[in-house]
Amino acid sequence: MKTLIFAGSTRQNSFNRRLATAAASMARDAGAEVSHIELGNFDVPMYNADLEANGTPADVVRLKELFYAHPAWIICSPEYNGSYTALLKNTIDWVSSPIKSDPAWSSGTKPFTGKVVGMLSASNGALGGLRAQSHLAPLLLNLQCWIAPRGFALSRAADAFDSSGALLDPAARKNVAGVIEQVLWAARRLQAD
Repeated sequence: MKTLIFAGSTRQNSFNRRLATAAASMARDAGAEVSHIELGNFDVPMYNADLEANGTPADVVRLKELFYAHPAWIICSPEYNGSYTALLKNTIDWVSSPIKSDPAWSSGTKPFTGKVVGMLSASNGALGGLRAQSHLAPLLLNLQCWIAPRGFALSRAADAFDSSGALLDPAARKNVAGVIEQVLWAARRLQAD
């Protein structure tokens, strides 16, 4: 199962980037064909319809292609002010914007429709970024994604990883593995239809 994994952060020492790396390793171990991407590696400006009128940036088209090609996704979302990041929202806004001059991308929901999304978050706070997930879910549902019922919010994230980036706590590993397992299970069944 082709699985896309990314974090909604570009911060060098981001807990969510670490969590995405750990989740990517665990998903590979579960048999997934993983594409682990860093949003910071894509040249995507702040969304602006006037800018878009001059042509959709090439890296936005690359992201559309990546999102579309993967039936299963794991998103690791930081929590900023009780919600997801501007980076994550901006990425979704660009990827969901139709390209009227390109028949392949004339539908804004094409990269999202039918994707099975597992949500993870990490924070030093006691809730582990859970509020970001509660805001992200309606946005993804509006774009016709399927949201895995199981999510996981990693609290006290500064102490959660070993020097190689693996999760230290067996319960945390089990929870992340549970999200991955549910996403892969559901994506396989939707692809079979």
